[in-house]
Amino acid sequence: MSAQPGVRQIVILGGGTAGWMTAAALARALEGRIAIRLVESEAIGTIGVGESTIPMIRKFNAALGIDEDEFVRATGATFKLGIEFRDWGRIGERYMHGFGRFGQDLETLPFYQYWLRMRQSGKHPDLGAFSINQVAARAQRFMRADVSRGNSPLAEITHSFHIDAGQYARYLRSYSERLGVLRTEGQVAETLLQPENGHVAALRLACGTLVQGDLFIDCSGMRALLIGDAMAVPFEAWDHWLPCDRAWAVPCARAADLPPYTIATARPAGWQWRIGLQQRTGNGHVYASRFMDDAQARALLLDHLDGAALAEPRQLRFLAGRRARTWDKNVLAIGLSGGFLEPLESTSIHMIQTAIARLIDFFPDRGFAQHDIDAFNQQSRFEAERIRDFLILHYHATTRNDTPFWDYVRNMSVPDTLQAKIDLYRSRGRILRNANELFAEVAWLQVLEGQGLVAGGYHPLAALRDEGEVAGYLDEIASVIGQCADVMPTHAQFVEAIVQRKTRA
Repeated sequence: MSAQPGVRQIVILGGGTAGWMTAAALARALEGRIAIRLVESEAIGTIGVGESTIPMIRKFNAALGIDEDEFVRATGATFKLGIEFRDWGRIGERYMHGFGRFGQDLETLPFYQYWLRMRQSGKHPDLGAFSINQVAARAQRFMRADVSRGNSPLAEITHSFHIDAGQYARYLRSYSERLGVLRTEGQVAETLLQPENGHVAALRLACGTLVQGDLFIDCSGMRALLIGDAMAVPFEAWDHWLPCDRAWAVPCARAADLPPYTIATARPAGWQWRIGLQQRTGNGHVYASRFMDDAQARALLLDHLDGAALAEPRQLRFLAGRRARTWDKNVLAIGLSGGFLEPLESTSIHMIQTAIARLIDFFPDRGFAQHDIDAFNQQSRFEAERIRDFLILHYHATTRNDTPFWDYVRNMSVPDTLQAKIDLYRSRGRILRNANELFAEVAWLQVLEGQGLVAGGYHPLAALRDEGEVAGYLDEIASVIGQCADVMPTHAQFVEAIVQRKTRA
């Protein structure tokens, strides 16, 4: 079989975080060998609520050769060690999903199995005491991992960022244009298809310009102009499991504290986020419109700000779910055009990143082999469904019965894949990570336990050691972690030092 001719022109429709992350990564990977053009319009806004990230963004930035301190200054960023959940399992309770590892494994068993054993005897109820991320976050302290510390918890700190998503997109635009990406201003008036195979041939802009290409990447957000309108790929709604469909977002003046974690507070019909940046605090109220009207949701957000509002609240409307396929013919959807999963666990930017990585793995020629496209779609679906399950867990595993919203999510049936995880944990405290799903065992552990879903047992091998030995092992880990957190600077001091280094330079 003769080789198909290669892709000569990539067209990215839409800017924002998805478009410019895609442009930057492809420009870096392709090194100018394939032309890249990004089409966007200043008249069309972006969602732009994704100011919270997870640690994998560090790999993305590193692959682009971006210096982390430069990135922090350019995006108004602060650091993130995890997410604190307030009032989710019960009103008045809080727990944290911290990044990174917990404790130290002992021989063949993971650490948490010994913790489960001792927790059942009431001797170690605080799971967070065994996470350097959680202990440091609670004390509002931060430093980067210091690998020279060897086996110390200070070598295991795992961080991410709170960022201004608009500034991040602008930063990546400058980066991409330096590497040769061409930007075209304009709105799409018509999508022209090839009559012989239904592939996209070109985009006709409102100004009359014709933008031709071989591979089209749809980063047009929820409008999904290519994957939805042109390719007619159906949308699969998941709102029966994730009923929140609207949000109000507003910045406010920065509070005196600067916690190195996101705060997610459950509300009567959804939840509210609080994200501290260098110069302001980002806030939003995500809610289900069938359980709360817009005016009430807006008022609730404004009543729970930590500082004066800096703008009028902006409303966002969305539907949880995904396209049946995110790659169809010569159109590939990245970002919100391929689906939406609410920002509860800060996965939106990560899913952009993984879609770009899969595109590079399965980069096509102009033959667009269907087997490659099918494999891409299969991997994309697996990732989205497993993240969906993790998000549903936050709502479903609750004892709250104070509003119709919480009654609904507590009593709803959940996907079989999630129910299997719940049943496995309830039985003997086992957590099974399937293939390369995003959230590891310790992430599931923190949410399962934090929401009040208690394991009925623990691994039988954890009972073979003397209880005193296990207690001493846990006590030592907690003590060392506490001592390590004490030597760390405050989060505010760490960020200020980065900003001042640039000022002095």
